[in-house]
Amino acid sequence: MLASSSRNALKRVQHKIRRAAAEANALGLREQRRYASASQLAVDPTEYASPNLIAPSNVLRQPSFLRHVDNNFSGSTRTPVARYNMLLADQLDKGRTRSVLTIVQRMKDEGVKPDVTTYNRILDACAKEVLYPEARAVLEDMLAVGVEPDRQTFHSLMRALSSAELHDIPDILKTMEHWSIRPNEITYEIIITRFAEAQRLELALQYLAKLAPAGLSPTLNTASSIITTAASLGFPRLALDLAAAFEQTSVRRLDGEVWVDVLVSCAESLYAEGTLRTWRKVVHELNFLPDEGCCIQVLHTAARHGLSELALDVISVLKSINIVWCEHHIAPVIEAMCHHKELKDALLMFDFMRKNDIAFTLETAEPIFEIISKDTDAVDNAWGELEVIHEEGHVVDVVALNVIIKAAVTLHDLQRAVGTYKASAKLDVKPDIDTFNLLLLGCVDARHRELGDKLLSEMKAAGIRPDITTYERMVRLCLTQSMYEDAFFYLEEMKSLGMVPPRTVYEALIRKLITVGDTRYKLAVEELKECGYEITPRLKSYIDSGGAHEGPASQKTTSPEPVLL
Repeated sequence: MLASSSRNALKRVQHKIRRAAAEANALGLREQRRYASASQLAVDPTEYASPNLIAPSNVLRQPSFLRHVDNNFSGSTRTPVARYNMLLADQLDKGRTRSVLTIVQRMKDEGVKPDVTTYNRILDACAKEVLYPEARAVLEDMLAVGVEPDRQTFHSLMRALSSAELHDIPDILKTMEHWSIRPNEITYEIIITRFAEAQRLELALQYLAKLAPAGLSPTLNTASSIITTAASLGFPRLALDLAAAFEQTSVRRLDGEVWVDVLVSCAESLYAEGTLRTWRKVVHELNFLPDEGCCIQVLHTAARHGLSELALDVISVLKSINIVWCEHHIAPVIEAMCHHKELKDALLMFDFMRKNDIAFTLETAEPIFEIISKDTDAVDNAWGELEVIHEEGHVVDVVALNVIIKAAVTLHDLQRAVGTYKASAKLDVKPDIDTFNLLLLGCVDARHRELGDKLLSEMKAAGIRPDITTYERMVRLCLTQSMYEDAFFYLEEMKSLGMVPPRTVYEALIRKLITVGDTRYKLAVEELKECGYEITPRLKSYIDSGGAHEGPASQKTTSPEPVLL
């Protein structure tokens, strides 16, 4: 009976020991995970229970094992300093840095001697508050009481540095060397990210260059911070090279946001190769959809360097992110096409814009105008492209017609401009107000009053109402003739319609009247002032000299009769 009772008691003791050992082991592992860094644990793992404590039952009968389990269970994980260290860590996790000092004071009052973990927690609190002088004082106190620092100590010290105190980093590294503590990847991560955050890119690059000779590789955070800083400071080539080098030598991959930053930097700098590479990376490999601002920057780069395929890809992305297409989205596409003289595709874009209800003007066709206004052969070639477009069953937009007329007028080829206008019916194009205003400009240049009157009549017959530009050009056209009385007629008609005559009308009229000795120029000067315009120094000099000169040479910076397109 007694033997049976003893065996039962022994089994109960063995069961309690197993449970106690398991709890001690689990607690130790949790603390290891909590306080371990990438290079060294803040608390010596030998202080915790070993996983081997959960042993077969025959081992439990050994007296030495029983003593080991009992000592460990009531040892380091239950000591006052360990409890305080856990409490300090908990307060830091909750962001209660000021509570750390209260707990430390309580430890001092109770006579609990701090260890390296305690000091590291205090340094962490200083780092969160960016209190480097206080952190330095903690380190000095730590050394004074005989507690040796570890790598985590110096990491926290570096994190406590403000941007203005980063010059102390070399001193901290020398102190680490004095204690035979070699910097690791985390050490360099802290240093490089701190310099990057302070936008001191050159110093960050210097420390980055020290990693390879030390046999170390940059962490993901290290690479991301220095790449993002290089991109934000306007060094897209450097940022792209760093990003490519990191992904070639590391199994890790940069976050998509980092690549987007590089893309924006490349696009803002109009760096064509970098924009192409990063766009493919972001959109086609990482499946990221940039925002509208980034897309517009990429469109500008595509327009500058003639990357029409990239521009069209950007347009499709804009649609994917539900951005309503506008003129400023499509204009860069036209410019990119014109860069490589893809004239037909550029002309087709007007019909595309019209079908998608995108409002645009003749200015949208400016890139086309620049390439076809070089000579008459280029004008004829553009007309041939319009005929091909029409034969293929596409719609020829009136803006495409107008840009050809504008080029002919610019080349002072009024006959070709009028011929283009007359042939518009063959392309099923209906002329608009811009068509007639451009032709009237050609009439002004050629001093062809009769043709101007005919065009004005045809415009009214087509149901197109003259605008302020029409009247301005009719006034100027009348002033090219010896009989200029109709200029006053068109001026008065303009005012009767509620239009304010532009300055160019009054200046042209005043100059004409002074030239021929017509005293009505004084009335024109008064009306000019009534409209709120000021007399320019050149015009005043012209009036005062009776038309003899325009004023000082330094003031002759603009034409007396500016041509309005």
